[in-house]
Amino acid sequence: MKNAVNMKYEREQSKMDEDSQHTLIHLERKATNRVSLCKTVKAKVKKQCTCNSKQLKKTFIGFFPVLRWLPKYDFKENTWGDVMSGLIIGIILVPQAIAYSLLAGLKPIYSLYTSFFANIIYFLMGTSRHVSVGIFSLISLMVGQVVDREVQLAGFDLDDDAVPQINNFNMSDLNITRSINISMGLMDIECGKECYAISVAAILTFTAGIYQVIMGSFRLGFLSMYLSEPMLDGFATGASLTILTAQVKYLLGIKIPRSPGIGMLVTTWYNIFANIHHSNYCDIITSAICIAVLVAAKEIGDRYKEKIKIPLPTELVVIVVATVVSHYCNLKEVYGSAVSGVIPTGFIPPQVPNFSLFGKIAVDAIPLAVISFAFTISLSEMFAKKYAYTVEANQEMFAIGFCNIIPSFFHCFATSAALAKTLVKTSTGCMTQVSSVISAIVVLLVLLFFAPLFYSLQKCVLACIIIVSLRGALRKFRDLPTLWRLNKIDAVVWCVTVAAAALVSTEVGLMVGVIFSMLCLILRSQLPYTTMLNQIEDTVFYEDCQKYDNLLPIPKVKIFRFNSPLHYANKGYFLKALFKMAAMDPGLVNAQRKKMEKKAKNQGKRKQVDAANNLGYGETQIELVEKRNDLQTIILDCSCIAFLDITGMNVLKGLLKDYKEVQVSVLLACCSTSVIDSLIRGGYFGKENSDIHKLLFYTVHDAVQFARAQTISATDSTV
Repeated sequence: MKNAVNMKYEREQSKMDEDSQHTLIHLERKATNRVSLCKTVKAKVKKQCTCNSKQLKKTFIGFFPVLRWLPKYDFKENTWGDVMSGLIIGIILVPQAIAYSLLAGLKPIYSLYTSFFANIIYFLMGTSRHVSVGIFSLISLMVGQVVDREVQLAGFDLDDDAVPQINNFNMSDLNITRSINISMGLMDIECGKECYAISVAAILTFTAGIYQVIMGSFRLGFLSMYLSEPMLDGFATGASLTILTAQVKYLLGIKIPRSPGIGMLVTTWYNIFANIHHSNYCDIITSAICIAVLVAAKEIGDRYKEKIKIPLPTELVVIVVATVVSHYCNLKEVYGSAVSGVIPTGFIPPQVPNFSLFGKIAVDAIPLAVISFAFTISLSEMFAKKYAYTVEANQEMFAIGFCNIIPSFFHCFATSAALAKTLVKTSTGCMTQVSSVISAIVVLLVLLFFAPLFYSLQKCVLACIIIVSLRGALRKFRDLPTLWRLNKIDAVVWCVTVAAAALVSTEVGLMVGVIFSMLCLILRSQLPYTTMLNQIEDTVFYEDCQKYDNLLPIPKVKIFRFNSPLHYANKGYFLKALFKMAAMDPGLVNAQRKKMEKKAKNQGKRKQVDAANNLGYGETQIELVEKRNDLQTIILDCSCIAFLDITGMNVLKGLLKDYKEVQVSVLLACCSTSVIDSLIRGGYFGKENSDIHKLLFYTVHDAVQFARAQTISATDSTV
């Protein structure tokens, strides 16, 4: 095709009276400078591989964005907001970290480690000013499911709640993972359940981080756009039901076997009702009080958030009070309440993740990596748009990847951005990621000095904190009727994802949600909306006759609109809808005519042929002429056809040829330049585009006026 394509549109402009004028509009396409693909690739490779001081500095600063904005930090404007939000998030992090350790199937100390390192690393590498990265209930649940499965397969009892006595506790008890003999599938007697659990969590976290860095290296951050909002909401809601179910046993103080894997929700509820008579009344009363206080505080905070500028640290207050009561009332000894146990101070020496476990968790790390980066990128972009700045999706992928890789050497588990804590940060004046450093300092103080004070904290209190934090996700059920009214397909996607994530497993729920939402997208493209257009009276505009009344049909002209690109997957639906609107299948009509002609020819006698023409075939001809007179022109409104593939182009060429044989014209209107280019390349307009002014029109009204003129000229020639 030439660089410049000149196209002429015959346009007839009506004055809405007896007079009309005919003008010729000449559009000239701009010349396009084509650059060879080979040269483009070479230029990009050369640019990326150029090694000089300027390029190295740019790459280094891009990898550590803190070097770009920290030297320009405005202490006067930002310090107060960052310090306040950092302190508040740090205070919230401590009880949440201890609570979410139940979800991950690990000791509370590991949750505190995770919160500390994630905040520091994201401060160095993140591009979002407001996102709070750390432990997240959904990610903790996914880690916990893998940990529970592997711990059970290793022969440990999932319900072994034995806690070492604080007087006999030694930090080295936690640092014994080096003695695991994974290659033989056996465990050294020195390594117990706890060290194996954190070994599984660490290698799982490391692998997820590697996947995320690989995706960032190949610039695959765009993949997050294929995770639709209804699917993510449904996944979070379904996982929330699983989290809620897992915490009920702590609320009631009953001991039931964990049920990791498929069908966990149903199995757990069955076990709960089967053992409900063993409930611990002390835990039930404590849970009821804690939930009442937490929910009341949340409701007050939501109702008066305009007046209360600083969120109430209700979780911390509940934990402190519950710990004091449990300690001085001896709830563990007297009533048998389960408590958190020993939380040591200081840091365990770093250790390389146990790569012999890689084969067991390699597949499980994929959904973990996808969900982690999807939530992080979506939250980063949401708050960047709200506060008018930009984030780099691939750098966010690197940031969250290294928030998993580096902490995995320090006995941590997977992290992600969390919506609730991010909202708190923004509402308390956060301006930059300096607030993350303040939060990390708060967690560090707990790690160094205050952690052992939570020894007597009841697990039911932690379960209450987790359950109340699920309010936002569980409230999505109230939004389902509204979602159904807005878009029924999105509502179905939400319901299917919730059901799969809750009733089967979170990993299967993610896979089902992604596949089902993609199938719905394909279905929408394969079965798009089609309609016939009629004229708005006394105007040059045309609208959907199925949606509007008082529209004027055009005699002997039918206007068809197809609301989708035309490609191989929907060509059948396109033809079926068009033939239904036109009340004529040209291929069928031509086939019937040829069949009758062949039958008449084979009879071999002129009289029989004449009889056939006068009787059966004659009737058929009369019927065809009537149909042809009723329909002389079909106008395709191509304004919604974004592109054509080869199949779509051949479909249009076939329509043009088939309808021409039954003396019906097919005109195109409102085509985009990409569609026009495809038609020109395919030879739709004849040799050297000689018929383009007869087949292609700038607007629907231009095509209608051309069809009317053709009808008038045909009538005059007949007369």
